[in-house]
Amino acid sequence: MTELFLVRHGATPSNEHIPPILQGKGIDDPLSETGLRQAAAVGRFFAERRVSRIYCSGLRRTRETAEAIAAPHRLAVTPIEALHEIDVGVWQGKTWDMLRREVPRELELNQADPVKHGHPGGENYQDVLDRVMPVFTRLLEEHAGEPFVVVAHNVVNRVYLAHLLRVPLSLANSIRQQNCGVNLIRRDQGITSVVTCNSVFHLEPPNAPATVAPHDAATERRCAAEVKDGVRRTDGR
Repeated sequence: MTELFLVRHGATPSNEHIPPILQGKGIDDPLSETGLRQAAAVGRFFAERRVSRIYCSGLRRTRETAEAIAAPHRLAVTPIEALHEIDVGVWQGKTWDMLRREVPRELELNQADPVKHGHPGGENYQDVLDRVMPVFTRLLEEHAGEPFVVVAHNVVNRVYLAHLLRVPLSLANSIRQQNCGVNLIRRDQGITSVVTCNSVFHLEPPNAPATVAPHDAATERRCAAEVKDGVRRTDGR
């Protein structure tokens, strides 16, 4: 049996900005203080588990998270460029509020169906799935019978999980991916399935100082303010 632990990177300043800033693949933020604590927590989670290899994208936020996981195992981290976050095109560096004011119709279409209506000048969700699927397929074959870790990004994780769960790609935003959340994917007798999605039990509880940002009071207020037409926009991609 093969086990792929798919992890979202720790929080960055752009993720924590209210409202979040779209980073895409072009903004290469380091982890924030909160993100570093989240990375340390997920590192402790994996410290007692056997891990054969650790991969990340070419972006700093995934590399710093992966290094925290790798340290107890004394493993090197292998970057894979194709695992970078979605290219958000001309929306890079903008907040959801800015987009709501400047391009309300384009944003509405994108949120309703990110497959048909991608990021102007960037990628749609099908583009991302087409880019990352060969990577995950190859890694599952290369590490047959082994547990390994991939640290990737919000949209990357969502589209791959949607594919495995047979959720329409247009609804991939409904799959929550918190910073340093862990997804367990198993491949057994040729069948790949999702066992655990967005596990965050390894992170500190909500009353701890600013560690699990999606659960703190400020973030919950932000989430409530950003709900438009039933779509919750809680990250900077």
